[in-house]
Formats: sequence, C-alpha cells, structure tokens
Amino acid sequence: MASSSGRKDPRVPIIASLVPFLLLLLVSCSAALASAKKDGGKGARAQALFRAGDERAAYRRIVSRMARMEKDSNKTIQAIFLSPDGDIIHCVPSHRQPAFDHPKLRGQKPEDEPLARPMPKGGAAAEEEEEAVLFPQAWSDGGERCPEGTVPIRRTTAQDVLRASSARRFGMKPRASNARRDSTSSGHEHAVGYVTGDQFYGAKASLNVWSARVASAAEFSLSQIWVISGSFGNDLNTIEAGWQVSPELYGDSNPRFFTYWTTDAYQETGCYNLHCSGFVQTNNRIAIGATISPTSVYNGRQFDISLLIWKDPHRGNWWLQLGSGPLVGYWPSFLFTHLGAHANMVQFGGEVVNSRPSGSHTPTQMGSGHFPREGFNRAAYFRNVQVVDGDNSLVPAAALQLVADHPGCYDIRGGYNRAWGNYFYYGGPGRNVHCP
Repeated sequence: MASSSGRKDPRVPIIASLVPFLLLLLVSCSAALASAKKDGGKGARAQALFRAGDERAAYRRIVSRMARMEKDSNKTIQAIFLSPDGDIIHCVPSHRQPAFDHPKLRGQKPEDEPLARPMPKGGAAAEEEEEAVLFPQAWSDGGERCPEGTVPIRRTTAQDVLRASSARRFGMKPRASNARRDSTSSGHEHAVGYVTGDQFYGAKASLNVWSARVASAAEFSLSQIWVISGSFGNDLNTIEAGWQVSPELYGDSNPRFFTYWTTDAYQETGCYNLHCSGFVQTNNRIAIGATISPTSVYNGRQFDISLLIWKDPHRGNWWLQLGSGPLVGYWPSFLFTHLGAHANMVQFGGEVVNSRPSGSHTPTQMGSGHFPREGFNRAAYFRNVQVVDGDNSLVPAAALQLVADHPGCYDIRGGYNRAWGNYFYYGGPGRNVHCP
C-alpha cells in the first residue's frame, strides 16, 4: 500500500508486524476458551481456590519449578508425537533434579550405585526375569533416550496442578490414605499380602500390569510394594513403588510407573515421583510417572515388571531396582525416622479409592478387574514374593498373610510353587451383585 504522494505509508510495517501477534493472540484465546469449555470451569474454580495465601504460594513454587526444569533441560522429547499419552520429557542434569532442592542435598550429586545387591540366600541363581533389561515406556518407544548425566523428568503442566483440589498438596496422597491393611473407613480398600514382626531391609516381587478402569477422577487404582516402619499413627514411614491409574494426577487412564514416600502417615511429608525433594533418580532411560507399555491382555499375553526395594547396608539409602537390570535411584536415609534403621512390615498388593458415587460402591477396577479365582491370563498377580534380610539376602516372604477388606468387591488368593515361589492373585471389578 502507498500514499497518494507516492511515498510508502510508514504505518504499514507497524501493522504488518502486529499481524503475527494478533493471530497468536486469537489462537491462544480460542484454545483457552476451548480448554475452559472442556473442563467445565474446573480450572477456574481451582484458580479461585489457589487465591488463598498458602495455596497461592504453593502454586507459584510449582510453576517456578516447572519453568526451571524446562530451562535446565538440555534435551526435550516430545512424546506427544510418539505415543498417545502425550507426555513431554525433559532431560535434566542429574544434579539439577528436584531432590537437590533439599537443604541436605544442595550442591551435591547423586551417589554411586551400591557395589552389592541382594541375592537369593545360599547363592542360588535368581529366578529368570521375563521383562527386558530396558523398561518399556511409551515415551521411549521410538528409541529416544536422555543423554548420560541427565535424568528424564515428565513435564508437569498447569492443567495437572489445576486438576488437584489443593496446590499445596499437589503430588501427595490424601491425608485419609493409610497403609493399614484394614483401613476401609477412609474410602481406601485393599487386597494385600503382608509380613510383619521382624526386621526387614527390603522387598521384591514381580507383578503384571493392567489398564485398570477408574470410574472417577477422584479415585485411583494401584498395585505396589509398601516398605513400612513405625506405628499406624502419625509417625508412619513408608516407601512405595508400583503401577497406578490416576486420572487426577496424570490426566488420563494409562497405567504409569510411580514411586511414593512419607514419614508422617501422609500428613505433610513425601510425594509421588519427583514432585518434591526426596527421591534421587540416577537412571537416564526410565521416566518416573510415565506410561508403561505394553500391558497385559485378558486371555492373552501377560506383561509383568519386577521391583526390588532394598537398604544399602553400607550407606543406608533405600534403592529401587527394576528386575535384574537397571537401578532407578534411591531415597536418602535421612528422609526417614523409623526407616532410617529398617522396616517392620512389608506389604504387596492392590489399593483403590472408593468415593461411593451415587451412594453405591465404585465400579473402579483393581488389577485386571477380574477376581482371583479366574487365575492366570485373567487375574492380576504378584509372584516370587520375597523380602531382604539382615544379611542383604533375598528370602521367601514366609508366613505371608492375605487379607481383602471387601472380598465381594476385591479378593485375594495365594499359593506356592517352584516356578513362582510365594504368589497370589488379587483384584476384582468393584461394584457387582455381591458388592452393591
């Protein structure tokens, strides 16, 4: 465009330069409106909640940590183009991960891996591990990995935080949570095997992974190992790892690999995965909180993972290992009071939250969603259930006790054979004619 005098209008470059901005603003507004319409105003209600002083401060800390992880990342893997879970993975230098925000870890680097790992008593060969050395997760299906010296951290988005009822407790289990095997009054229901009454220095088991159906965003379904010490009052210490389906935490219904810890019975300490200063990751090929793929198929191929948690007898930290292969990382011993020495209980099995929608029991599934009586290829299982003794040896979980809070909803049945050692099937569909 030119003026009548033949000279170019000086406003044209200014207007032209504004076009990309205006287009970007239009797209952003449209996306925001679509997002608001999609969540039915839930995000707006959460924003209003976060206006409270402590909630606002917590939200700002989370946003700041998210920004720092993105800034520190030397590689970003856009899993949204590789897999349906839509995860974005940041490869963050290992000494810049959230654990090193802890005052006792600032300025340090991850410790070297322990030289000795627990082995079966008497030097017998370990049971054959069926899973590959590389833990299969959707984000790495295309052969992607983080460089040496970094750890993969799943990006936390603003929508992840806005799904939570509290920014201050984002990434934490509800206070009503309890590892107690008969804790049904809180809405948490279990079908578990446990050992108690001794000094334990770790636990190991293999468990198959399922895409359990979760009926409500307020609920979850998980299968895990608990390493426990202390009373079931406010001094309870736990270390936990397994797989879970949690729409509120992750925004989808995929089974995901997770860790957890607490030192005060889920009150003010601890968190899932890397959402707080605690667990120190050392592995550059496993993303905690990422989708596990493939999963088991009813009447088809079974896929299981093997988890080992144990206390390093030399430095005292609690390490997490997948199968006979890679170490994932460790929980520093200073995080704990009772677990600073040893565990006095180990628990294996499933847990669901029953929010009793419409006044009846939830149809949220535990495990495969089928009862133990259906057996292999149909029901969820734990096999080769073991504990670590004071000699850093793996021994069978003797006197394993099995209990289900509501057998008509979720049940458990165990046994023993040479191939699987101590094992049990567990789980169920939730609401049914025997579980109204």
